[in-house]
Amino acid sequence: MAKGLAARTATREDTSAKDLDLNLLRLFEAIYRLGSVSRGADAVGLSQPAASQALARLRQAVGDVLFVRSGSGVRPTLRAEQLVAVIQPSLSAIEGVLKGAERFDPAQSRMTLRLHLNDIGEARLLPELIAALHRQAPGIRVETSPLPHEDIADALATGKIHFAFGYLPSVMDTEKVELIRDRYSVVVRAGHPLLKAHDGPPTLQDLRSLDYVAVSSHAETLRILHQLGIESQLALRCAHFLSLPTLIAKTDLAVIMPVAIARRLMNTRQHAVLPVVLPNSKFGVAMHWDRRFTNDPSHTWLRATIIALFRQSASA
Repeated sequence: MAKGLAARTATREDTSAKDLDLNLLRLFEAIYRLGSVSRGADAVGLSQPAASQALARLRQAVGDVLFVRSGSGVRPTLRAEQLVAVIQPSLSAIEGVLKGAERFDPAQSRMTLRLHLNDIGEARLLPELIAALHRQAPGIRVETSPLPHEDIADALATGKIHFAFGYLPSVMDTEKVELIRDRYSVVVRAGHPLLKAHDGPPTLQDLRSLDYVAVSSHAETLRILHQLGIESQLALRCAHFLSLPTLIAKTDLAVIMPVAIARRLMNTRQHAVLPVVLPNSKFGVAMHWDRRFTNDPSHTWLRATIIALFRQSASA
């Protein structure tokens, strides 16, 4: 007899592990709520035979009949009352999450949007982004956090930031969309000796004759100096792009920087922006995110909004 009881107990444990799925719990909750197996079956879209089979599996899994006949319907057992106290709020929570995943209402959102941007990225993106959010999603707050490039992928994966912007070739294993194509230029002050030497783009010999300033957060400038073999001519390394206009205007230093940044920062009367002829001098500025969030509704809406802002800016 003990052996038979052990066998039945083992069978029930095995069944519990295999068969307690969400559909069984939805059926159980519907029968409890409606007081009828047939009406519960209708509520979850099952035929009467299928519902009876599912209920039998559930009864075997929990070791209780769960419902007993009462008039034209059924009434729950004590075990069923205990289960429904846990199952009903759990199902409500699951359905709430699933319904929330089906839609995103930007007008009602109170999320905080966290971005990796350098100072130029802030100047380029934030005015248009804040204006768009003010119109469409006034409850969304924005925080920017410039990170070391080696930390960006982890920050995206853990949700510390939602998006990272820039030319980030070292950031791997992310989804990305290219926002603009850019190329490098060399910027010097108006009246710089380089401009008096000859017209046209500077030659490699010209570039090797200059002293440079570089921005620490823009590693590609340092890479280009290394490519040209002129790291020793780096006279100044600074933290931010915004200090460059005055530095360049008041010295004979040069800076290699993306054309889009140069045009935004530099004054045409004080500076000259010259094209640089280098291998692989063109590059893409992209928006990166972790692939786990690709189908998240808030992510989808924000990506579409940001892409639209860049396209509007490009066509203006």
